[in-house]
Amino acid sequence: MDIRRSLSQHSGPRRSPHEVLRRLAAWVTPQTRPEDPVRELEGRVAALLGKPEALFFPSGTMAQQVALRVHADRTGRRSFAGHPQSHLHVWENQGYNALHGLRFHPVGDRNELFGLEDLQAVGEPLAAVVFELPQRDIGGVLPAFGDLAAQAAWARRSGAAAHCDGARLWEAQTGYDATFTEISALFDTVYVSLYKGLEGVRGAVLAGDAETIGQAAVWRRRMGGAIADAWPLAAIALMGMDVNLPRMAEFRDHAEAIARAINADGFAHTTPDVPATPLFHVHLPLSRHDAQRAAQHLLEETGIRLFLYARSNPDPRRCSFEVSVGLSGLEFTPGEVVELIRGLPSRV
Repeated sequence: MDIRRSLSQHSGPRRSPHEVLRRLAAWVTPQTRPEDPVRELEGRVAALLGKPEALFFPSGTMAQQVALRVHADRTGRRSFAGHPQSHLHVWENQGYNALHGLRFHPVGDRNELFGLEDLQAVGEPLAAVVFELPQRDIGGVLPAFGDLAAQAAWARRSGAAAHCDGARLWEAQTGYDATFTEISALFDTVYVSLYKGLEGVRGAVLAGDAETIGQAAVWRRRMGGAIADAWPLAAIALMGMDVNLPRMAEFRDHAEAIARAINADGFAHTTPDVPATPLFHVHLPLSRHDAQRAAQHLLEETGIRLFLYARSNPDPRRCSFEVSVGLSGLEFTPGEVVELIRGLPSRV
């Protein structure tokens, strides 16, 4: 199926093989050596986040498992805490346990951000606390910066590492009156993704102090992640840092405009009401199966992929989907998005 436009960064036309190769051909020169893009990427991410070292990984799943393993070995503790809908727990088949023998301690209510009181109620020593910025599966919401600082400080006082799941940190920064360096200073380790907001192919970078990153490099090799020819993944990410990263605030502003139009129309509504980042959820008065059928018919008829998949709701008559505004999302006007959403029932 030919996808011409999409409100999902995971399925956007800019990530098609032809488009990625076209962009790579414009960036790579005869002087580019295989090791150059990875070195440049690691250096740029470390500098941007204000961390001494940074290390490329072929996937975020591997990067975060390695970070948790290093923190567990350092502390001698086998448990880590995070939101009940942490990506590590929900989407990665509990790899932290299957590969590293770690235990996950969910903190707080699954539909709300956890708070300092929730962390203080944890009754076991922790190797790390994972902070996902933004919290994707509850609508891309962000804790207030002061609350985040207090929670990270509590983790460190308790002997645990503060780790940032920054798969969408590039987007999350737009919700704070703080720089990437100021946000990252709250954490011992920070993971960033190279293929979501940056519209790369795959890959991740883990940043932290020299000792932690040195130990992470050992685990990266053990897990098969020290690939020799990672330059295409790094090169396309560097282009994203040049092109996409400076426009994140613009993406957030467009997300706000789309959400405002949806909420004003009244057929659907968004969570949060006013997005803090370019990511938010749209809640529909349709069952998940009806919404997915309608979206598939829309794609077949128009080439527009409105969303990647519909999320279930405790009320089976309702569902939600994720909007992540990037360069492709700018192609949709708020009014067009409202019209597409309102037209879904007729396409079931």
